[in-house]
Amino acid sequence: MKKIIFGITSLTLGGAERVLIDLANKLVEKFDITIFTLYTNGELEKELDERIHLKSLYNKRYKDLNKKERVLIPVSVLFNKRKIYKNYVDDNDYIAQIAFLEGAITRIFSVKSKHNTKKIAWIHNDISKVFGKSIKAKIKRIVDRNAYEKYDVLAFVSVDNLDKFNKVYDDMLLPHEKVIKNYINSERIIELSKKENEKIFNSDEVNIVQVSRLVEQKGIERLIDVHTKLIKAGYNHHIYIIGNGPLKTKLEEKIKVDNVGNTFTLLGAKENPYPYIKDADAFGLFSFFEGYPMVVEEAKILKKFVVVTNTSAREVLFDYARNSLIVNNDEEGIEQGIKYIIENKKKILEKNNDFVYENNKIIDKIVKVIEEENVKKWKYQY
Repeated sequence: MKKIIFGITSLTLGGAERVLIDLANKLVEKFDITIFTLYTNGELEKELDERIHLKSLYNKRYKDLNKKERVLIPVSVLFNKRKIYKNYVDDNDYIAQIAFLEGAITRIFSVKSKHNTKKIAWIHNDISKVFGKSIKAKIKRIVDRNAYEKYDVLAFVSVDNLDKFNKVYDDMLLPHEKVIKNYINSERIIELSKKENEKIFNSDEVNIVQVSRLVEQKGIERLIDVHTKLIKAGYNHHIYIIGNGPLKTKLEEKIKVDNVGNTFTLLGAKENPYPYIKDADAFGLFSFFEGYPMVVEEAKILKKFVVVTNTSAREVLFDYARNSLIVNNDEEGIEQGIKYIIENKKKILEKNNDFVYENNKIIDKIVKVIEEENVKKWKYQY
């Protein structure tokens, strides 16, 4: 069997992490697969097919690192990337080495191989939103630019992400580019959605679920502001956020100060969020920016009405226009979206939804990228 290796920061609960688990479990029928992570004991590790090899740089979870370690370890990884690459990534004759997440993993996997291996980097996020304007951000951009130039193929999860990347790196001689949508095991999602869960939704309310990390990108603070305004105006609804993150304490305090604790609930991370999505009246994702949000595809698989802000998420809804709404990426747009759900609840729930998610073509495209003859490298690449 041909060998391939994927790299990702960890296998915790997250979008790219979920995609990699499903993808690896599917590809293991065709390839001998290894996954390299920086940190171990991610919640999703137990879902890996037993035939998949897993190795980690640090024998601990990122969330268990102390403040000093969170500063020193990334610096150590950056300055020791060649040693890490040699010992963990290039220690076998892989036909492809695939960096599945931006950042440290992409920098490590960019090191020159002693083998005739294809290098593939997956880009999940809107790169234009990742960098700021500080000196540190400018240095990071240069470092990442040099790393990306060393790859044979850059795989983007959306056309929008590809376009944004090209604008950020307009001075870069790009490797071969591909747009490949995220692979999702739709059968698994449907089965998991049937599992019993705590019955928390009140049928007298309009229940809206968002699944996301509690970070600035997801716009939860402004969502609380919009929600509070609508509750005061008499719009009866309840918003549930599934996920965890660094803003948890801040958001809990804001919910308390705004006195909406009875109608805005942080449910925390759920290993199985699908019964909540299935039982909700609608699914929302009100982010400031997105890559190609897998969770929206999952909501489509569960045939939910979806409302998103105008980010790259709109690309996920091209084949789902009859059962979705894209709103302006500001508080007024979010307000209009939530009002639409509330005022049209009955019509939304009764509308015929015949959407079927097809993933075989995605797998075929990924296999082709891995196996096709290596793209000619730029002669000055290393």
